[in-house]
Amino acid sequence: MKTRFGVITPQWVLWDELVEQWQYVERLGFDNVWVADHWVNFMQPHTPWFEAWTLLGGLAMHTTRIRFGPLISPIPFHNPAFLARKALTIDHMSSGRLELGIGTGIPGEYDPSYSMAGIEDYSGRERVERFSESVVIIDMLLRQEVSTCEGSYYKVQDAVMQPRPVQKPRPPITIGAHGPAMRKLAARHADTWSFTATLYPFTNDTLRYIREMNSSIDEFCEQIGRDSSSLRRSALHFNPNPGMEFPFKSLEEFGEIMESVLEVGINEIILQYPTSREELPLFERVATEVLPKLQA
Repeated sequence: MKTRFGVITPQWVLWDELVEQWQYVERLGFDNVWVADHWVNFMQPHTPWFEAWTLLGGLAMHTTRIRFGPLISPIPFHNPAFLARKALTIDHMSSGRLELGIGTGIPGEYDPSYSMAGIEDYSGRERVERFSESVVIIDMLLRQEVSTCEGSYYKVQDAVMQPRPVQKPRPPITIGAHGPAMRKLAARHADTWSFTATLYPFTNDTLRYIREMNSSIDEFCEQIGRDSSSLRRSALHFNPNPGMEFPFKSLEEFGEIMESVLEVGINEIILQYPTSREELPLFERVATEVLPKLQA
C-alpha cells in the first residue's frame, strides 16, 4: 500500500486564502488535503470559520488532482442519508476525488458547537451506537441504487441514490477512531482508519502509543477475518497549542520523526498547515525534498 502524506487546512482563514492554500498544497505534490467539520473552531470559538461541506464543493472546483475530504464529519451534525447524498454530489463535482471522513466527533465539553447551534450532545455510548448505524446506512446508500435499512436511531426506506458514484464501488471511507469500540468499527467498515497524535515533540511515549494503537487494529481485523493490510492507517498530527501547527525545526528532524512513525506500520500522515509564513519555506522543502524519499 502506497505511503501517503496529506495536509489539513482548518478553515480559520478567508475564502481566497483557503483557495490559495489548497492550490499550493496540490502544487507541492501532497496526496490529499482536508478541512475540519465543526460549527466553530472549538479551540478559538471567536475566530473566523466556514462550514466544511460547502467549502469542499467550492474547493473541488479550484483543484484538479489532489484528493480531499472532511476530517472528520461528526455523526451528531449529519443525518446519514443526507451525508451520503452530499458525498455522492461532491464525488461527481470533483471527478472522483472525495475521501469521506466520518466519526463520532468531539464531545460537547470540549466543542461548543453543540450549545451554540442547539444540537444534542449525545453520551459516548449513544454516539458509538448511532455511528454504527450511520456507517452501515452511508455505505449501503453509496453502494446500491435503492436501499432500505432500519435501526434504533436511523432508517431509510426505498432510498434512491442516482446517479451512481464516480468512484467504484463508492468513495473511500475514513473513520476517525480512538476508543476500542470505534476501532472495532473502523476495522470492519473503513478503508482508512484515522487517529490523532502529537508528533512534535516526539517522544518514546508517542511512539509507544502509535505502536499500541496500530497493533490493536491488527487484532480487531483478525477477529473479523479481515486482511489487516487492506486497511490504511492514518495519523493526524495535532497540536492544540496555537502557533504549534507546524513546529518542526529542520529537514533532518522532520525526516527522523516521520521515519519512526512509518516504521511502526502507519502508511499515511496528515500534517497541519503552517499558520506562520515564516514556516512556509521549511514546509515547502519538506514536501519537495523529504516526502518523496520517504515514499520511495
